[in-house]
Amino acid sequence: MDPVRNPYAPGAGQRPPELAGRDRELHAFEVVLERIARGRPERSLVLTGLRGVGKTVLLNTLRSQAISRLWGTGKIEARPDESLRRPVSAALHMAIRELAPHHRAPDRIDEFLGVLKAFAMREDPRKPPSKLRDRWQPGIDVPPSTGRADSGDIEIDLVELFTDAASVAMDVGTGVALFIDEMQDLTADDVSALCAACHELSQTGAPLIVVGAGLPHLPALLSASKSYSERLFRYQRIDRLDRLAADLALTAPAQREEVEYEEKALDALYDASGGYPYFVQAYGKATWDHAPRSPITAADVRVAAPEAEAELAVGFFGSRYERATPAEREYMRTMATLLPAVDVSEAVPTAEIAKTLGRRPASLSPARDALIKKGLIYSGERGTVAFTVPHFARYLRTQPSE
Repeated sequence: MDPVRNPYAPGAGQRPPELAGRDRELHAFEVVLERIARGRPERSLVLTGLRGVGKTVLLNTLRSQAISRLWGTGKIEARPDESLRRPVSAALHMAIRELAPHHRAPDRIDEFLGVLKAFAMREDPRKPPSKLRDRWQPGIDVPPSTGRADSGDIEIDLVELFTDAASVAMDVGTGVALFIDEMQDLTADDVSALCAACHELSQTGAPLIVVGAGLPHLPALLSASKSYSERLFRYQRIDRLDRLAADLALTAPAQREEVEYEEKALDALYDASGGYPYFVQAYGKATWDHAPRSPITAADVRVAAPEAEAELAVGFFGSRYERATPAEREYMRTMATLLPAVDVSEAVPTAEIAKTLGRRPASLSPARDALIKKGLIYSGERGTVAFTVPHFARYLRTQPSE
C-alpha cells in the first residue's frame, strides 16, 4: 500500500493518529480543571508507567486541555543533576505570558516577572556557582525583585514563586499548570521543594497544579522525600492497552484511509506488540508498508514483523543497551535469564541476581545504581529490580555475552 498514506507514528512523544484507551485519564483531568475553575480544592497529578506506554503523549494532551480552558501552561523535562530553577523559570515565564493578555493590570504582571527573574538568577549559596552557559538568561525587562523567592533555598523560593504565579492566575479567573516529564530525574532537593510547594498550594486552594510523568518508582521517590506526598498527589498508572483499545489504535486510522484489517491480523499484531502503544505504532507502520492491499492479513504481519523488530532493536532497545557498561550489561542479561520467556516486566530479586552471578550483593550495587540512574531499571520494592522498558528482557536474550 502507499507508504505516503501510512497513518502510524512510532515516534518519541509523538501523538498517535488515534489516542486510544486513555479516555478515563482525559475525563479525570477535565474534572480537575472544572473543580479548580469553581474554586474547589484539587490535588496535583502524577502519571507513572514504563517506557513506551505513552506518558509523554498523554502529558502533552492534558496540557492541550488546559490551554483550551485559557490556563497558563509550561512544560519541562527533568534531567539528572540539573537544578529545577532554570527550567521552572522558563516554563512559568511562558505560562504567565499566556495569561498576560487577559489581565487588566500590567503592573501585576511586571511585579510577578520581577519575582520570577529574582528566582531564576538566585543560586544556592551552599553550592558552587554555576557556569555562565548554564544560567537562564530571561528576556524580562523589569528588574529583579528583592525579598521574594530569592533566598537561595529552593524549597522556600519555590513556595513563594508558585504562590505568586497562582495569584496572577486567580486575578484572571483561571489557573496555571506546570507539566514535568521524566519527573523521577529531579534531584532530591528539588523533589522536596516541589512537594512542599504543592502542599502549600493545596492548603490554600490556589489555582496552580503540577502534572508530572515518570517511571513506576516515582511515587516511592516522592514518598521518601515527604511523607505526606502519598496524599498530596493523585497517582495514575499508565499501562499497556487492552485488546479493544489496541485494535482501535490500528483500525481507526486505517479506516480513515479506507483500509481494513482481518481479525487474525489484529490477533497477530496484539501478540507481537503486547498492547504497548509504541510497539502498536511500530508494528502497524511496518505492516502497512509491507501489505500489498486491503484487507491486511496475518500473513502481512508475519512478513513485516522482522522489520519492525529490527528497527526496535536499533532505535528502542539498542540505543539503551549501548549506554550500559560491560558490567551493567552483565547485570541486565542476568535479570533477563531470571524472567519468564514471556516477560511482562516482573521484578527480579537482587539476591537472585547475585546468586546467579556468584557474587556478593554489595559488590553489584554500583552496577545496579548506575542502571537506575540511567533509567534502564527501577526498584519498585526494596530488594527487587525491574526493567523500565517493556520486552527488554526478550531483546537481551538475543545479545551475545561479552
